[in-house]
Amino acid sequence: MKKYLYIYKSEVMTSLGYTFDTIIGFIGYVIMIFIFLNLWNYIYSDPSELINGFSMSDMIWYVIVTEILWSSMGARKLCKNIANDVKSGNITYNLNKPYSYIQYILYNHLGHITVKFILITILGMILGLIFLGTFPNLNILSFLAVILSCILATIVNILLTSCIGLLSFYIEDSNPIFWMYSKMILVFGTIFPVEFFPKTIQKFLNFSPVYAINYAPAKLFVKFSPELFINVLVIQIIYILIGALLAHFIYKKGVRKLNVNGG
Repeated sequence: MKKYLYIYKSEVMTSLGYTFDTIIGFIGYVIMIFIFLNLWNYIYSDPSELINGFSMSDMIWYVIVTEILWSSMGARKLCKNIANDVKSGNITYNLNKPYSYIQYILYNHLGHITVKFILITILGMILGLIFLGTFPNLNILSFLAVILSCILATIVNILLTSCIGLLSFYIEDSNPIFWMYSKMILVFGTIFPVEFFPKTIQKFLNFSPVYAINYAPAKLFVKFSPELFINVLVIQIIYILIGALLAHFIYKKGVRKLNVNGG
């Protein structure tokens, strides 16, 4: 475990050297939040009005949190790096290393995005307070529960993205699959809450990666309850187990294929 913590710490220290670049990148985040602020201001003619159980304030905070998560996860870069490792053969250099490639990817990427997540979270909270002047009804324990949910959501995304990247063992280009995956998360979990979709689609989304990665942490933030937290925790842990097992399976089968083919 110490070696993985060292990998994580090393990547965090490296990321600190690019803090200014990260801050500059927040411009796009601010523009996105400003667009959604005006969108929901237009949709909600009365700020106290409820649409599918969400007030205007709830909706804006929801988008702020989902954008924090999706903007800081760096999933596109992760998928591209893994795919390049497979295509270039660099992945074979990890076979004799004293660590698991999947765990290396997990801790390395967590370290890579930690600083960005902290900075963009601070910015998001400040923007929310400036635009709305109010904060969701959270105490210290519920806020920590939301943070835990965000961390687990990030781990789920890293593992599922790793699975997509590792598909490069079998297909020429895994980018189209990642594109469909990312657009599913964006459309069904970032822009609108699950409650805004038809009932039949909601049943599917409540057990999909959308729920575990984006929707659930944001819903906890705006409408926290112990029952919802337990439900979210169970689903996220299940997805982490599925993602870890699937990633290891694809990796081992892919490496065996390389060995058989003399790669």
